[in-house]
Amino acid sequence: MKEELPKFHETFNPILEILKDGKIIHVRELQKKVIEKYYSKLPQHLLDEKTKSGDILIFNRIAWGKSYLKKGGYIHFPERGMVQITEKGKSQKKELKLNEIENSNFLEFYADEKTKGVTNNTEIKNSTPQDLIDTGFSEIDTQVKNELLDKLKNIDPYYFEKVILILLKKMGYGDFIETAKSGDGGIDGIINEDKLGLDKIYIQAKRYGENKVREKEIRNFIGAMSGDTSKGVFVTTSVFDIGAVKKAHDAHHTIILIDGKKLVDLMHQYNVGIQIKATYEIKELDEDFFEGQ
Repeated sequence: MKEELPKFHETFNPILEILKDGKIIHVRELQKKVIEKYYSKLPQHLLDEKTKSGDILIFNRIAWGKSYLKKGGYIHFPERGMVQITEKGKSQKKELKLNEIENSNFLEFYADEKTKGVTNNTEIKNSTPQDLIDTGFSEIDTQVKNELLDKLKNIDPYYFEKVILILLKKMGYGDFIETAKSGDGGIDGIINEDKLGLDKIYIQAKRYGENKVREKEIRNFIGAMSGDTSKGVFVTTSVFDIGAVKKAHDAHHTIILIDGKKLVDLMHQYNVGIQIKATYEIKELDEDFFEGQ
């Protein structure tokens, strides 16, 4: 069974269980206790997963679970940053389901008149607004990356080489030199890691459609690297076959392989070949603003 983080409504009962003694505790302490008791055995990479806005996702899910429980009357916030179970929460003996909260007119919190019909969709109902935002962004990112890869596969091969050098420059590597388009011995560009050019990285860029990069091409690339460098980056819009990967791994040189998927991930991260279309603000209550009341 695949391990995954709890949906926001799956935190309802853990939250109520932690609060069942009736004590008032800080929301951060609540999050800590819920994770320690119910989710500490999840893989660390899941516990470290973040939302698109940079928040820890498990904290975000618990926070939304807490918000739903408050709206449903199961918990309340007696003072700033603190949380406590209500009598209604204490009397909840069976496992609390999402639809039990929705049946208490809680849908007003989650959807306006334009979106109420959409909440009948199970996946949407099981998602927080933050989940829906992140899913939407992920779908847009995937579409942009697919379009970017298609574009790279169809541009001029020489321009593709320049794109790779521009990307490496954006990533913080030094000035690059484009090699001659003939007689370059399989080297498409050279990156100077330092200002004096004492440390060099050789670049090979292969713009392929469906063909895989094979062991022979890696061998030729290694052979073309002169004695003044031991570092190389081989980039392709396709993939590397097993022989190519093994050859690069076993080489005395340090050879980094970047396939099409990794390439568009990097271009997306460093904004090469793409542009920001829109920026959205997400606002939250400023508790400090009301501190002095």
